[in-house]
Amino acid sequence: MDEKYAVVQNAEELYHQGNEIGVLVLHGFTGTTQSVKPVYNVLKDKGYTVYAPRLKGHGTHHEDMEKSTKEDWLSSAQEGYEKLTEACERIFVTGLSMGGTLALHLGIQYQNIAGIIPINPAIDMPHLKQKSETEARFLTGIGSDIKKEDVHELAYEKTPVASIRELTALMEKVKNKLHQVTSPLLLLSSKTDNVVPPRNSQYVFSNVESKQKEMVTLPNSFHVATLDHDQGFLCEKIVKFISERC
Repeated sequence: MDEKYAVVQNAEELYHQGNEIGVLVLHGFTGTTQSVKPVYNVLKDKGYTVYAPRLKGHGTHHEDMEKSTKEDWLSSAQEGYEKLTEACERIFVTGLSMGGTLALHLGIQYQNIAGIIPINPAIDMPHLKQKSETEARFLTGIGSDIKKEDVHELAYEKTPVASIRELTALMEKVKNKLHQVTSPLLLLSSKTDNVVPPRNSQYVFSNVESKQKEMVTLPNSFHVATLDHDQGFLCEKIVKFISERC
């Protein structure tokens, strides 16, 4: 898709060339790389090659988002993965919210992914599906579900209804193929999440076919856990998961 608006500050893609271990870091629906930058920075400091792409239609203007489709987001994730294959021997994929959904889809596409680390992945959100049936063009934004005070997520203030329909279709697509995910899995799930019900994480955990899988609860964070109280613990678990498989 062609974007009409410029990329806003702090929404740019992030890339660091490190060692032969690559980690793809995917942001969420209506969000930007700002929300996953703490994870990116920790992995960069550990010496990994890290790439956090800006998903198509994101980080510019909600009218660009409105024109983007699930296929655009899937291709953004796939292109990110393929970029890392050019420089790395082993690749891990992590993602927040819809980024976690996209990470799972990559696990369906590529059986040789070294590990998948979804953070509050979105698979089934009936309340969101109901909102998609409205005749309105835009709804209030869903960003910044963060327990920690004075921390804000860089996300659209308006959510295109057309994009909600695309997200609903993406979730259904991934939900129906979870049994094809066989890579090692670390699932990080907030105890309280006001955007994606925690039962989504349990559903993912129960339906993937990964022989090695672990689910960890984040007790003191809401949906955007990468910017919340459990940020340090979350990053520590991700680094441990990767280092044990390299």
